[in-house]
Amino acid sequence: MLLKLTGSSCSGKTTIAHAMGERLHGLVVHDFDELGVPDGADRIWRNRTTEMWVRRALEYQRRGLDLLLTGQSPLGEVLAVPSAPLLEGIAVCLLDVSDPVRRRRLTERDPDRWDTPAVDSFLGWAGWHREHAQDPRYRTDVITDDSWSEMAWNRWTDWTAADRRWSTHLVDTTDRAVADSTDEVELWVTTQREALQSGHLGLSQGWET
Repeated sequence: MLLKLTGSSCSGKTTIAHAMGERLHGLVVHDFDELGVPDGADRIWRNRTTEMWVRRALEYQRRGLDLLLTGQSPLGEVLAVPSAPLLEGIAVCLLDVSDPVRRRRLTERDPDRWDTPAVDSFLGWAGWHREHAQDPRYRTDVITDDSWSEMAWNRWTDWTAADRRWSTHLVDTTDRAVADSTDEVELWVTTQREALQSGHLGLSQGWET
């Protein structure tokens, strides 16, 4: 199955994901950007790269392995890529942090790299992620406009927030020890795997019909 850790920058995705690879068997960990990000990377690039990672997850699936993927693609984007229905299961967790902490982490991680408008863009993207996780109908244009022509947005754009398939687990890392957030993500991974095996995962194969 594909387990996706999503969210805007500086929420702790990479640190926590690496810990999962050390703690859990049958789980491989990759970062969305590990193959490089081209100059001028846009929404279409992110869509196509999401599809590439879903295909990689299918390769691992055939070997009996689950893929934990970090990155910024939200649930709606993952569900819309061409190969998503072929996965045995999909689960998404949003790692979030308060705006002041994210702003501070961006400054500390990349001094002098981001000007105020760029930082505000990161914060706006984080805010959109929070709303998207709760409601599939919130500002769908943010991801659907100017997107890759192969994206099948109609798989979910008529869903409501009450649809059990629309499920993004939230982990807020603000003022929490990394170990505590890591423990919560480990529990989430374990729970999603168990839900798939027991037939209770909302996004198990066949979810699009």
